[in-house]
Amino acid sequence: MNLDRHIDPSQWEVGRIRSREAGKGGSLLVLDEVHKVPGWPETVKRLWDEDTAAGINLKVILLGSPPLLVQEGLTESLAGRFELIRISHWSYVEMHQAFGWDLDRYLYFGGYPGAAVLIDERDRWAHYILDSLVETALARDILLLTRVDKPALLRQLFRLACDDSGQVLSYQKMLGQLQDAGNTTTLAHYLQLLSGAGMVTGLQKYSGSRIRQRGSSPKLLVLNTALMTASSDRPFEKARGDPEFWGRLVGSAVGAYLVNSLAGTGVEVFY
Repeated sequence: MNLDRHIDPSQWEVGRIRSREAGKGGSLLVLDEVHKVPGWPETVKRLWDEDTAAGINLKVILLGSPPLLVQEGLTESLAGRFELIRISHWSYVEMHQAFGWDLDRYLYFGGYPGAAVLIDERDRWAHYILDSLVETALARDILLLTRVDKPALLRQLFRLACDDSGQVLSYQKMLGQLQDAGNTTTLAHYLQLLSGAGMVTGLQKYSGSRIRQRGSSPKLLVLNTALMTASSDRPFEKARGDPEFWGRLVGSAVGAYLVNSLAGTGVEVFY
């Protein structure tokens, strides 16, 4: 069921009827883009608790593209009632099996299966990544649903993280490279939002002290190397022939694989 402005109880009731008809196996109800519905956690909680009390075996899947926003709604109102299943960017193995890519091609073009058919037209591929994926994620998943007082700063920080992926930058140094005024707390918050949207993150430096870890300069990291290459002016051959850039690309791919693979496991990644 695709949600618009509210959760339609009649559709939930259809799921209940089919669940009763199915017997022990129950039935499945899928709610797409659930985070766009105002007050969705409370509605889902009420309907779910009604099903639990009535012994109705209706399995519900809630889908949402910004994991951070969906998770916030779950933890606020649905504690003890859900299992979080994270679906991250495609890995090298998946892209190789689906499209026959070698490792170099995966390192450069990343793990966006929808863009795979465009890689022979590099400019078209890059515009697809930046316009259809990146801009949509920024405008729809972050700016539309989360309070961001300095959207220009958020966009600049994203671009900086893509340009300097694999590099350690202090927040003060970031402020010196960004045009929009801000402070280190704002940058750290925006970096968390970008990480929650599965775009870029900032790794903390490992230390035995949690306080030192949190106060460390972050190592910027794209969570999909396509974000790094699409925003650069290097075509595949030029990128492959640039040892410094290719080295950062390899390092970013390894870091992205670790972060994406370990998300939700309780294991943290540091540099």
